[in-house]
Formats: sequence, C-alpha cells, structure tokens
Amino acid sequence: MICQWGSGKMGLMRKKKVFVSGCFDLLHSGHVEFFRRAGKYGDVYVALGSDKTIGKLKNRPTINPENERLFMVRAVRYVKKAFIASGSGMLDFESELRRVKPQIFIVNEDGNRPEKRQLCRKLGIRYIVLKRQPARGLPQRSTTELRKNLQYY
Repeated sequence: MICQWGSGKMGLMRKKKVFVSGCFDLLHSGHVEFFRRAGKYGDVYVALGSDKTIGKLKNRPTINPENERLFMVRAVRYVKKAFIASGSGMLDFESELRRVKPQIFIVNEDGNRPEKRQLCRKLGIRYIVLKRQPARGLPQRSTTELRKNLQYY
C-alpha cells in the first residue's frame, strides 16, 4: 500500500498482520466469509489445527486430512499465508503466533476462548471476536451441520 505523508513524501505503509486459527474441515462459504472479513483488518495468516490435535479436541477425525485442508485454505484469495499449527491443545498455534507477531488475532463467536484472549493480552495482541454471519445472499453454514447432513447420504 503506497501512502503520501503531509510533507509530500511517498512511502510504503505495511498492512497489519491478522492471525486466525481453526480446523477449517469441510471448507465452506462461512469460512471464506470469515477470511474475507478478517482481511479487512490486514493480511490474514491462518494456523490450521493438525489432524492429531483436532482428533483430541473434538473426539473425532477430520473429514479432510491436514494437507488437503491446508491446500484449500491457501487457495482462498483472502489468505496471505496458511500453515499447520505445530503445537497441541487449544493453543496449538502459540509458537506460530509468536513467530508471525501479528497486531490482531481474530476469532468468531465459536472460537472465543478465555485462553486465547489471555495469551493475546500477554503478548500485546489486539483480540477481536467477529459475529458469525453468512456472506450476503448465502445461507448460514457450519461444519457441524454439514457433518450431520452428510450422515444421511
């Protein structure tokens, strides 16, 4: 982004780094809308939970393996960079968060956890909770609902 200061000098203004984390299994329009809205705050860096971590946290396997989920998330135009989180548990992304050094961490209402808020406070990262909403003209989506519907096929 090019910016002109009052003195007439031109300079390069860096976009803020925005960090998000999640499973992103059964990638759907709700995920893409979340990335789009997060992108309004800056460049979006996505930490995906590993298959092992998701299995432990959700007591079920993913539908799509981590390498496939990573491929799909990287293909979303609102995402600057995506990677598999190297840790485990609710804060599996902590080492990546410290490495990326974002100014902002964004979650939706489902991902809002005290542990995440506390870690961001400790690291001086602004913590934002976005309301879950579908893209204009599209229905509300959730992976849980999609999984339930798949059971009938």
